[in-house]
Amino acid sequence: MLAGPVNRLAAGHYTIDSVPADVARHADVPDTLPVGSPGKVGVLELAFERRGGRTELTGHFQKAPLQIMRPHYYDPARPDLPYVMVMSTGGGVLQGDRHRLDVACGAGASVHVTTQAATKLYRMEQDYATQLVTLTAGPDGYLEYLPDPVIPFAGSRFYQRTLVSAGPGATVILGETVLAGRLARGERHAYTAYCTDLDVRDAGGRLLFADPLRLVPERAPVTGPAMFGEHGVLSTLYVITSAVPADELAGALHEVAAGSGLPGGASTLPNGAGAWVRLLGPESPPVLAALERLWDLARRAVIG
Repeated sequence: MLAGPVNRLAAGHYTIDSVPADVARHADVPDTLPVGSPGKVGVLELAFERRGGRTELTGHFQKAPLQIMRPHYYDPARPDLPYVMVMSTGGGVLQGDRHRLDVACGAGASVHVTTQAATKLYRMEQDYATQLVTLTAGPDGYLEYLPDPVIPFAGSRFYQRTLVSAGPGATVILGETVLAGRLARGERHAYTAYCTDLDVRDAGGRLLFADPLRLVPERAPVTGPAMFGEHGVLSTLYVITSAVPADELAGALHEVAAGSGLPGGASTLPNGAGAWVRLLGPESPPVLAALERLWDLARRAVIG
């Protein structure tokens, strides 16, 4: 369910209270439209509930540039499961942008959320941009959030915080893919700062695991071991679930990852939260193809 009465356009609703220093140090008042101006704040809230044998969109608030069209039910194997595409009328993320996306999947409901296209982070000469994503799955809920890749352009500064809450018996499948830059132009790691935080908790608020990412080329190399290396794409799939034994799921994901021919591997998540897999690759097509096979495996393992 969506939250009760709240001023969604108040700065406190879309502002992230703690931005990493590598991004926050660029805070400034842009010569262009300042933070909070029309078109600079994107807010999208979606709530889904199980109704009459299928999942329905029961709560919806949007403010440009973030928006959706109506949900589609085009999977013959799961006619009850809506597919929702998040769109941005702005065409990309600019300095001073503040976005917030909330998706709530109710008890026993199922939904797939993706994006219309890759998220482009444009050059930022003043200030920075942020996005806050909250994903909530109620008891026995099933939520897939698989956005297209993020492409940080030269000079961009960006921070995203993703907060996940999974109720008893719930499953959340979350994908994150970032490119080293505009690969077709030969641009690699020319962004100023790309930072993300993922926090996953149970319904009681207990932290299950966290995964921070800090890519700040001018401060520390991002092409060494355990980072990008010489690859152009970094992709991660998290399968947060108790429906399948974590060891079994991690082993199956690892087999698919190994069969892709791409560097990467899979492991169990802390606190029995599920399993995850991380892949690297030279460009988007082979990495995204492997990610789709991993998602397919995870979905079949969890819901058949």
